[in-house]
Amino acid sequence: MARGLARDHDDKRIAIRKGAARHFARHGYDRASMTALARSCGVSKALIYHYYDSKEMLLFDILEAHLGTLLASVEAVPRPGDDPRGELREVIRAILSAYRDADAEHQVQIDALSALPPDRRAPLVDIQRRLVRHLADALTAVAPLSEGHRRPATMAVFGMLNWFYMWHRPGRDIGREAYADLVTDMVLGGLPALLAHSAEDGPPEA
Repeated sequence: MARGLARDHDDKRIAIRKGAARHFARHGYDRASMTALARSCGVSKALIYHYYDSKEMLLFDILEAHLGTLLASVEAVPRPGDDPRGELREVIRAILSAYRDADAEHQVQIDALSALPPDRRAPLVDIQRRLVRHLADALTAVAPLSEGHRRPATMAVFGMLNWFYMWHRPGRDIGREAYADLVTDMVLGGLPALLAHSAEDGPPEA
């Protein structure tokens, strides 16, 4: 008879994933060894190998879980249709909220995604594209951005959110929700100027 999973199987896997993300973020994916990861996670190397055949599989699981949670948070935002400004605010809040307690995973996403082989990287890139598309749709629901401005404006917003962990000091700087609203207000205030600029200059150069 096949041996069943231990009751704490998922909890141990999550703990290893969190500990490994912190280690990758601190020391770099390329320099990390399974021995060092086990030591950092406070478990045996044998236990890590029980869950993951390789460092590559561990990295993939970290990024898949992180990006999957982020996408689920954004897709859970209601789309009322009659309040695009409110929807944009909620989408931005959802993104920044999903980054909470995931600074290490977010840093690993930025630094180490390219280290995965193409077949493992492809589904993660697809999730990223879906996230970009969702935010782009929320932006263009507020203002009819041209095709040439849609992606740059979307990535500019992600830039304001993605680097929050680099400078934010909990308890000393503006709170996470307040910063999400600040970004939203800046975007809502700047979209009319972007539309006016687009109308005056015509399509931007490629």
